[in-house]
Amino acid sequence: MKGHWTPRRILLVRPSALGDVCRTVPVLASLKAAWPEASIAWVVQEGFEDAIRCHPALDEVVVFPRKSLSKWATRPWVMGRSIKWLMSLRQGGWDLVIDCQGLVRSGLMAFASGASVRIGDRHAREGGWLAYNHRVSTGVDAHTVDRMMSLLDPLGIEKIHDMQLHVPSESLEQWASLRDQLNIDGPYLAMASTTRWPSKAWPDDHWVSLARSLDRSQISSIVMMGSGSEREEVGRLAARLRDEADYEVHDLSGRTTIGEMMAIIDSARLTIANDTAALHMAAGLGGRCVGLYGPTSPALVGPYGLDDQVVHVPPSSPVNYRDRSLGDRVMRGVPVDGVLEVARRVLANTVQASSGGDR
Repeated sequence: MKGHWTPRRILLVRPSALGDVCRTVPVLASLKAAWPEASIAWVVQEGFEDAIRCHPALDEVVVFPRKSLSKWATRPWVMGRSIKWLMSLRQGGWDLVIDCQGLVRSGLMAFASGASVRIGDRHAREGGWLAYNHRVSTGVDAHTVDRMMSLLDPLGIEKIHDMQLHVPSESLEQWASLRDQLNIDGPYLAMASTTRWPSKAWPDDHWVSLARSLDRSQISSIVMMGSGSEREEVGRLAARLRDEADYEVHDLSGRTTIGEMMAIIDSARLTIANDTAALHMAAGLGGRCVGLYGPTSPALVGPYGLDDQVVHVPPSSPVNYRDRSLGDRVMRGVPVDGVLEVARRVLANTVQASSGGDR
C-alpha cells in the first residue's frame, strides 16, 4: 500500500490500559516516519492523556470518556451518549484507522471513524475483527509490542521501534516543586509495589529485604507510587521500609497525576516494579528499571527490549494471573538476591552513562 497511497488523516485507537498505551508509541513513531505530513490522532481513555500528549509525532488527542459511557448496555441514556460520541469520530475525516486494542469497543470506534482503510487483528476478541477491512494475524506467541507493530504490515512501511515517552513540561515542574518540598535532594528509587492483580505483586517482606541491601550512596531515599485505591496497601509497606529498613520513604500513592508519575520515574536513579504500568513507563523513559515477573511472561508482556533487566521465576504449571486465589504464591519465588543483582548492574550502567546530576 505504501507508495501508492498517502493518508492525510490517521487515527490510532488504543484507549487502555495505561501500560499498553505506553507500549503503543512505536506504532505512532512508525506512522509519522512514513508520512511526516499526515495528521495523526490517538483515541485514549480519559485520564491517560499525559502518557502520550507531548509525543512529537502526535497531532491530536481524542479523549474516550470511559466512565461516563460505562454500562451502556443496561442504561438507555448512556447508550444514547455512546452512540453520539461514536458518531463524532466520523467528523474527523480519517483516511486510515489502526485498532491496536482489539476489542469490540475499539472495533466500534474504528468502524465509526468512517476511514476507508481500517486495520486490526484478525483474531480481535468479542467480534471486534468485524470492524476491519484489513485483518492481520498478529500471532499469539509474540510480544505485545511486536503484535501491534505487525498491524503496520498491510501498509508496507518501515517499523520504528522507538519506545521513548515524553513527560509534559508542567509535570516536570510540578515534580521538581514537590521534590523540593519533600527535601529529596539525592538519588532515589522509584518503587511500584502494587498491581491490580494480587498474583503479580512481590511480597512486602521481599521489598523490605531488598531495601536493607541497597547501597545508600546510590539510593538515598525511596519514592513509592500507586493509585488512590492502593494507598492503604502502599502505606503499610512504606511504614515497614521506614521501620525495618531504616529508609527515608515518601509515599505518594494517590497523590500524583499520570504526568507526575512519569516525571518521578524520569528523574529516578532506578525504578523497580511488578508487571504494571510504571514499569512500561520506565522502559520508555531511559530504561533504568528492573521488572519482577511470576505468573505473566516477560517474553509476551515484559519491558520491551530490556530482557536482561527482568527477574522471572515462572510457575511450575500454567496459571491464570487473574485468579485471586493465587495470592502471592508465585511471586514469592522471585528471589531478593536475583533482583538485587540486576538492580546493581542497572545502577552501575546508569552511573557510567550519567554526565552528572542526581542519577
